[in-house]
Formats: sequence, structure tokens, C-alpha cells
Amino acid sequence: MPYILAIDQGTTSSRAILFDTALRPVASAQEEFRQIFPQPGQVEHDPADLWASVAATARAAIEKAGVNARQIAAIGITNQRETVLLWDRRTGQPLHNAIVWQDRRTAAHCEKLRADGQEAMISERTGLLLDPYFSGTKLKYLLDHVEGARARAEKGELAFGTVDSWLIWNLTGGRSHVTDATNASRTMLYNIRDNEWDADLCRLLDIPISVLPEVKDCADQFGMTRADLFGVEIPILGVAGDQHAAAIGQACFQPGMMKSTYGTGCFALLNTGSEFVPSKNRLLSTIAYRLKGETTYALEGSIFIAGAVVQWLRDGLQIIRQASETQGLAERAEEAQGVILVPAFTGLGAPYWRPDCRGAVFGLTRNSGPAEFARAALESVGYQTRDLLEAMLADMGARGEGVLRVDGGMVASDWAMQFLSDILGQPVDRPVVTETTALGAAFLAGMQAGLTGGPEEFARSWALERRFTPEMSDAIRAEKYARWGKAINACMEF
Repeated sequence: MPYILAIDQGTTSSRAILFDTALRPVASAQEEFRQIFPQPGQVEHDPADLWASVAATARAAIEKAGVNARQIAAIGITNQRETVLLWDRRTGQPLHNAIVWQDRRTAAHCEKLRADGQEAMISERTGLLLDPYFSGTKLKYLLDHVEGARARAEKGELAFGTVDSWLIWNLTGGRSHVTDATNASRTMLYNIRDNEWDADLCRLLDIPISVLPEVKDCADQFGMTRADLFGVEIPILGVAGDQHAAAIGQACFQPGMMKSTYGTGCFALLNTGSEFVPSKNRLLSTIAYRLKGETTYALEGSIFIAGAVVQWLRDGLQIIRQASETQGLAERAEEAQGVILVPAFTGLGAPYWRPDCRGAVFGLTRNSGPAEFARAALESVGYQTRDLLEAMLADMGARGEGVLRVDGGMVASDWAMQFLSDILGQPVDRPVVTETTALGAAFLAGMQAGLTGGPEEFARSWALERRFTPEMSDAIRAEKYARWGKAINACMEF
């Protein structure tokens, strides 16, 4: 029996999951790695840690499954997006630590570009906002601040990549310098309308195009692994950035379909089909996936604090010991109190983009206690998701599919998912397999290998664990959301 190995390289850990050809998980392994904070607002990873943790977890998953590496027909990769690496093409040695997507060191340069009137052109071509979040200004920083880097780059001696490119380079022994369209679309250097590196954007950031990788479809031939890694060469056949892979794993293949992933924060993607939809509501337009040369686009919105609000209840307020306790507390809360928590601990994300905002609690009474705080925390995630959905549907002209597919650790809470359905006024579907990021990578590799069929077959195999349907009246829903809006406005005016 052939198997598919999915590599999921995240921000705090690397994981490998072995799937069978029915895309059922067989074995997995996970390993955390060090976070580096050189200065406030700066976040780095040691490139060696990224590679070593991926190699170790891949071997561990294979060993745990008890299969021979010759039985692995394909490898799929999904990864933290926007994180930047620069290395020597001859030796493979990195010139600097990876600069992580969370890093804000290029904020001043982004402000200068905005002051120079460049944001409209950047958004028109890339679908992105002008922000240090994306890769382009990070790469410019490395070329400007690592001694000799710019001169060497101009001579063709250096290679740039996001994490997927770095892993593929190491997996193939330096034979493949490639990326996929989804990761390229997050660099702020890639024209997602024309599907090519944009020469004007590269000139704007003073980046030699020669350092950039070749861009491939999400299901494609990315190279063969070195034989010494697993005892046999294995083809790498699927690559997608983590949120794109999650949308694929949720089988969001039709325009209007939407998925929302709830981890520390929340990332929501809405499939817009073959149409590039420029956002008028401060969302991102991005490539959802590219298959057989055909590009499918998406609108994306991010919430900074989702599952992290539950961590705050545990570690900050210390009113719970583990996340699962929030459900029981929320059920016991007095609904009439109507406590509203705006968890803007690190500012507000989409569609507000107000990094200066801070969190606040409204509606406290003498009887407010742990139960009311737990309920308000879970409700805040539903309210923020509705903010995203309202912005997405406004951009789409209200052309939504009407069902939200959810994944991530927080979706285990039935109470939170029921409130989400209630406040959205639409069904919320929780799948059987909630590890959708790795599943999406496995599907891409399996499809390219001819093992799993195409999107239509995969969509038919997507399995529902539970559907949550609205139970709240329209009047109460409108009243609650209006109070949330007042709380948001108060935070932005404070």
C-alpha cells in the first residue's frame, strides 16, 4: 500500500503526518523549536532548527507507522507563510536567521513607502496591504544589512525563499529552488493577476530577480528527495502555505465557500473563484490555490486573538486551569448581564487594522465573575468572525455559500461553535478531520501522484462531524451584534 507524507512546518513546531491513500492519518510526530527575539518586535528562527525538526519528525512518523520508505509515493509540504530566508547557492549555508512573519523591524520602511504613495500600486498587483507582515521588505532588510549580501545577490550567488523553498532545497540536496503560487503570493513581490514575479516591485525594493525561486502550481513536480534522507528518493508533489492548505483540506473548491481556522488567532479564507476581487474593506486578496495552470483567488481576513483569549483566562486571570473548562463556565453565565470583551491585546486585525487599540471589558456588574468572563471570551471570537464575514460578503456583493467550515483547536468547544452559528445566522460545519492543513498538503501530493483523484473526488470524501445551526432569534442577534459594534468603536476612540 502506498502512503503520502505531509510535512507541516509551523511557527512554533514542525509536524509530519503519514496518510494512507484514503487520506486517513496513520502516524504522526511533532517537535517544537526555539523562538529567537533579538529585540522588541523582532522574531527569528534558526534555519538549522527548521530543517532539523522537519527531518526528525518525518523519520519519526515513518518509523512509528512501521512502513518502509519505499511505500511513500509522495510528499506534500505546508508551511508558515511570509517567513524569509537567504542562503548561499553553492554551500546551502544561510546568511542570517530566518526573519519570521511576526517580525515588525521593517515597519519604518513600510511607512516610507506609504508616504511615497506606493501602497495603491502594491495592493493593485499583489492584493496585499503595505505591511512588515509580508516577505518583500524583510528580504530587502537582509540584502541591506548582511555584509556583502547585496553584491553577492547581484552576482547570482544567493537564493531567497520562504520556508517551503528552504525545506525543498534541503530535501533535494540543493537541486530545486522552487516555491508554489500561494507562498509566492504572500511575498509582496508577486503579481497575482499576471502570475509572475513583478519587475517593478522588485525594483521598488531593490531586489535582484535572480535570487527568487521558480513558481510552480500547488500540485506539481518540486523535485526528488536525497536518497540518504529516507533510504530512497521520494518525489515532492504538493506545496501550499498553511492557510491555503487548510482551505484545500476543507474542500473549499467552489466560489463562496469559506473556512475559518481557530488557533492562537484566526484566519478566514473565502473562495472567490477565477475572479480577483480587490477588497474595499481592508481584507487581503490572495491566491487560494493554482492547479493545472488555473488560478483560484480568495479573500482573507485575520483575527489576532482567538484561542489566545482562552489562554489569557488561564494564564492572565487564572480563572481556569485548562481550556475545556470554558464551556462549563459559559453555560453557567448569566446571559442577562451581557458582558462584552474586546480582546484587542495586540491591536485589532481585519477589517479594522488598528494596532494601537487595546483590550477592554464592557457591561460589568457586581455579579460578574469567572463564568461571565469565560462566556464573553468565547463570544468575542464569534463577533470577530462576523466582522470578517460581513467585510467579505460586502466585497463579494453578498455572494456567499452560506456555510462556514471550521477547524483548529478551538472548534472542539461545542458552546463556542453554537454561538458562532447563532451570531452569524448561518450553519457552521465541523469536519471529522480537523487537522486540515496537513490534510490539504497530503491531498495535493496524492492528486499529483494519481492516488487520490481530483478536487471533485476529494470534496465528496470530506466528512462532517457535526453541523451547528442558528438557534438565536433575529432580534437578539441584531441586539448583541450592535452592542459589540459599540464596544469596538469605544476601543478605537479610547
